[in-house]
Amino acid sequence: MPWRYIQVDTTDPAFNLALEEYVFENLSKDYDYFILWQNASTVVVGRHQNTFNEVDEAFIRENNITVVRRLSGGGAVYHDLGNLNFTFIQDTAGKEPDLALFCRPVAQAIRALGAQAEVNGRNDITVNGMKFSGNAQYVKNGRVMHHGTLLFDSQLEVAARALRPDPEKIRAKGVASVRSRITNLKPLLPTGTTLEDFRDALLKALFENEQMERYALTDSDLAAINALKESRYGTWAWNWGASPACDMVFSGRIEGCGQLSFQFRVEKGFITDATLYGDFFSSGDPQPLVKSFIGSPATPEGFRQAAEKCDVSSILGLTTKALLDILLK
Repeated sequence: MPWRYIQVDTTDPAFNLALEEYVFENLSKDYDYFILWQNASTVVVGRHQNTFNEVDEAFIRENNITVVRRLSGGGAVYHDLGNLNFTFIQDTAGKEPDLALFCRPVAQAIRALGAQAEVNGRNDITVNGMKFSGNAQYVKNGRVMHHGTLLFDSQLEVAARALRPDPEKIRAKGVASVRSRITNLKPLLPTGTTLEDFRDALLKALFENEQMERYALTDSDLAAINALKESRYGTWAWNWGASPACDMVFSGRIEGCGQLSFQFRVEKGFITDATLYGDFFSSGDPQPLVKSFIGSPATPEGFRQAAEKCDVSSILGLTTKALLDILLK
């Protein structure tokens, strides 16, 4: 079957994931598709994961890192402009899903560029035993979408921080990511290789013997992709609220008040139960404050609005800001 190639110029993660789904679901099945794309600083979580359990929420908030949920399973990955993403979309021809089937030609293409890439295990591509590509698949109605990351010159230290949740804060169910040692490809390729050079050489190595045409998205395509972005990938309900139920714990010691620990039960991204415990002193019944959180989204703004419903100073003898410092740290 002939190939169509789509090169994406935007780095908006919500748009790019909507684009993948749109191509998978709506473009002609008479073609296979290959897409190369990049995201600005983003954590992409797997379909079945608990977002709260995958990221350092305070770190990503402070560093303006976006979080999006993809259709496929697997673990969370970090994207930035030093990372190149690829997507294959084609019929499965009645075969069982095989991640290695798509990983092998990518590894072979990268070996041709000078790095000794190997397919390692079920869904990783490695060099010298270190991972530079994680892969995942979504299969539906005899069609497969296989996508993967390629760490070229990514900020690995940022990835390590963004994907490091506080184990004391989140008690969650869901599929947790397996953390691997990761590396960039740039130091392993010929000196002076840019990401653009890498992209063009990869495309040539993968498809030099294939029939392929470039496909330009139409205005109608773009309108549908943006609508899907607005209804799914750009929403808190999908990216955070679709997480499995979990317990969130926030603790801190306030001078003159004592130790406070809030435990929230979170279901579909909203607080359904709340408990406050610790060795704190209280000048009033804390239950109105505790109950003010029930029904709120488990977001910084949700915490802020709930805390502002009560006179925190008359109950705990501390300012609303001091309370929020515990909940938002």
